[in-house]
Amino acid sequence: MTTHTRNTQTVLVTSASGKTGRRVAERLAARGAVVRAGSRTGTTRFDWEDPATWSPALRGADAAYVAYYPDLAAPGAVEAMEAFGRLAAEHGVRRITLLSGRGEPTAVAAEDALRTAAAGAGDGAELAVVRASFFAQNFSEGILAEGVAEGELVFPAGDTAEPFVDADDLADVIVETLTADGHTGAVHEVTGPRPLGFAEVAAEIARASGRPVVYRPVPEAAYAELLTGFGLPADEAAWLSALFTTLLDGHNSSATDGVKRVLGREPRSFAAFATETWGGNGDGDGDGGGAQSRLVKEASR
Repeated sequence: MTTHTRNTQTVLVTSASGKTGRRVAERLAARGAVVRAGSRTGTTRFDWEDPATWSPALRGADAAYVAYYPDLAAPGAVEAMEAFGRLAAEHGVRRITLLSGRGEPTAVAAEDALRTAAAGAGDGAELAVVRASFFAQNFSEGILAEGVAEGELVFPAGDTAEPFVDADDLADVIVETLTADGHTGAVHEVTGPRPLGFAEVAAEIARASGRPVVYRPVPEAAYAELLTGFGLPADEAAWLSALFTTLLDGHNSSATDGVKRVLGREPRSFAAFATETWGGNGDGDGDGGGAQSRLVKEASR
């Protein structure tokens, strides 16, 4: 039987306006937790690029959900995790869940930095790591949303399959690790139920929406050029394109039972996600309609 901690705990949710952060915040609040929704513009100000905002947000918190922007594989992530972990432990945070990338060796270094720093200051903090596959919601409210809305899915994934995870399933797993005992030191790899190629994804979206959507694979360099055309700085575009190419080279193609092991149920399929998101209106719930320049700046896993 799962044992849950007291629901009146105060939890800092970093990147609380993002795809996972807002879902985690909503679920924690529904369970009775006091949620500090940390963001650059919210009531609880929290900015990964401004370490001066971290300590006030952590003060008095019992637990924290850490979703680092732009990615744990990005330059500076190790140093940020070390500094954040030290502050969290000093402020008495006792439980931390970190969102990480599945199959990202460079992200593991950031995981280790947070784990070591959080355990080494004050009384120490428990850490659970949730490594996620590519989000299904990236097609509806993320970097790929406008392409989907326009009927052409352009991405440097070749014919690689990926077991896309639903962000709602991911949020449920994260909340469980924050509120239930038994996850200290755990590393959970969460995916959807089966891998799909991007052409299959396009077909599922087309089926659900009733309009044509096609997948056009492009090389890494061409995708980076596309991103710069939408306003992303060249170095960031090159890094992001290289990250996607690395993650989608086939080494992450197998599905895991992580969702079932944590939640006791199967993860939602991409087909079910597509039906709920695009069925009946064809619009999805993304920004779409000229928002690509914003979406590329919000790119995440």
